[in-house]
Amino acid sequence: MQAAANILQSLPTVVQPEYKHREDGSTMKALAWFGATDVRVIDAPIPDITEPDDVIVKVAGTTICGSDLHLYHGEIIALQKGDILGHEFMGAVDRIGPNVKNNALSPPSKSHAETCRYCKEGLSSFYDNTNNSTLQNYMYGTRDAGFFGYSHFTGGFPGGQAEYVRVPLGEVNFLPISNGISDEEALYLSDVLPTNQISGCLERARGQGCEVISSGVVRGVSQKIHEMVPGGLDVALDCGTFHEPKTLLHKGTKTLMPETDIPETANEMIVSVRKIGQCGLFAAYTGFTNCFNIGALMEKGVRFIGNGQAPVHKCWREILYDYIVTGKFDPKFTISHCVSVERRMPPLTNVQDRTGGVEKVFIETRFSSPPSDGAPKLSRVDDWAR
Repeated sequence: MQAAANILQSLPTVVQPEYKHREDGSTMKALAWFGATDVRVIDAPIPDITEPDDVIVKVAGTTICGSDLHLYHGEIIALQKGDILGHEFMGAVDRIGPNVKNNALSPPSKSHAETCRYCKEGLSSFYDNTNNSTLQNYMYGTRDAGFFGYSHFTGGFPGGQAEYVRVPLGEVNFLPISNGISDEEALYLSDVLPTNQISGCLERARGQGCEVISSGVVRGVSQKIHEMVPGGLDVALDCGTFHEPKTLLHKGTKTLMPETDIPETANEMIVSVRKIGQCGLFAAYTGFTNCFNIGALMEKGVRFIGNGQAPVHKCWREILYDYIVTGKFDPKFTISHCVSVERRMPPLTNVQDRTGGVEKVFIETRFSSPPSDGAPKLSRVDDWAR
């Protein structure tokens, strides 16, 4: 399937995903995909300025996102052997193209240019001229913005789980980081913090007195909701994942690939809301699904809305300057472990299985500052389960 998905990736864009290598042949450590469950630390060429709007970043901090597990299992189409992973990273400017004047530090997970209606509104994840995927254009009718380290379905840009990254369109794709902000505090501005601001979180709901129902404990979630809320919910949001089927039917269809995404949670939402209720998708769906409950959607008059990838540019400044700089919010509480890209990287199965209580992993490089106060110290993966 991956080979078939990679046949055509040729639509015109304002940037190219491939980068020029350093003339001296120097290399860097990077985490690369070579097949389902086959991810390796490799020596890759260090990128150089390839286009006049480029910035080369010395990565001082990167991480493993939960959505990297989709890549690890080969569930995202158009992956190619040797693709460098990682869409959350921060660092220092190393080299600057002649068109770039903004020396900054933290790039977003998506690449965009301020030339379309979406970018002017801060909806940077919807920009469609940085992603050359013919396949996505066919499936969606348009294209998302190019993503770092997330397959050629999203543009094929080498990612940030590496010591260096080429960032196209550097004039608009960086956020200046204030003095006194640590690597750990800056890193998650590139994806997870804007995503959480857009989608909200379970703990916040619990803290505000909402009832939490665990699908691992309650067998019939929709039925339980109707018992608690006669007639159904006003709004339901799917903030979960498409790649964990609950039933044998969808385990089979996903394994055999008649479908790429699972509709079970979406169907539970449709059943759980009231007539003329609303359903929203934040989960990372990418392709096609079977057995979607379209009849209930229509007959109940449900408004079913996809919310898209998080528009990082829309809210990262607010998060940084209104919350992190002022001390109202410290994102370091999300980091449970710290490892080095120069040593043994954590197998993604450790992240998937929550080995040793792992949540977010801060991956340091030779350019990282020492761990800041409150951040975990450098550890070895072999010690996590002890």
